[in-house]
Amino acid sequence: MSTPSADRLPPIPESDWTPEQRRLAQPIIDGPRGALISPFVPLLRSPELMDHAQRMGEYLRFRSSIGLRLSELAICITARHWSQQVEWAIHAPIAEREGIAPAALADIALGRTPGALQPDEAVLYAFCTELHRHQGISDATWAQAVALWGEQGVVDLIGVNGYYTLLSMVMNSARTTVPASSASPLPPLGKGG
Repeated sequence: MSTPSADRLPPIPESDWTPEQRRLAQPIIDGPRGALISPFVPLLRSPELMDHAQRMGEYLRFRSSIGLRLSELAICITARHWSQQVEWAIHAPIAEREGIAPAALADIALGRTPGALQPDEAVLYAFCTELHRHQGISDATWAQAVALWGEQGVVDLIGVNGYYTLLSMVMNSARTTVPASSASPLPPLGKGG
C-alpha cells in the first residue's frame, strides 16, 4: 500500500508527452496560468478532458461575471469542503490579496462560519455552503444571490463550485503534491465540519 502522501499521478516529463498531450497542454502554458500547474498535471492523462476543463476554468477564474474577489472566496470555500490542500495553497493567498479578510479565511479553514465578511461575501458563503452541504439552495439565499449578481452571476457561481469540486476530486484522488504557499495547510475537520 502506498503512503498517503505519495503523488499517484506525478508530472509526466515533457519528453514523454504524446503529440495530443503536447498540443492540448500548450494553450495552458501560453495562457494566463503560464505553466502546466497542479490541477492539470494529473488531468494530462486525459488530454481532451484536461482541455475542456482548462477552458471552463479559465473563464470561471479570470472572467466570470461575479469577479475575481468573489470567485476566489468561492474557490476557498470549495477547497475547505473537499479538504483540498493544493487549491487552498494556491487560492487562499489570492483571496486575501483580492480583499477577503484574513480572519474570514482563517474561520473557513477551521470549518467555522466566518464573521468578517462583507455583505456580498456573506451571501456567497451561504450560497456555496448550502450547495455543498445540502446539494441545493434555499429560496431566501437564491433570491439574495439573484438580486446581487443576476441569473448569469448565479450560474457562474454554481460553475465555480462545480469546477473546483471536479479539480478537488481529481487532486484528492491523485494525491497531487501541494505547492509551497504562504497559506497554512487546512487542518483536519471533525465529523461535524
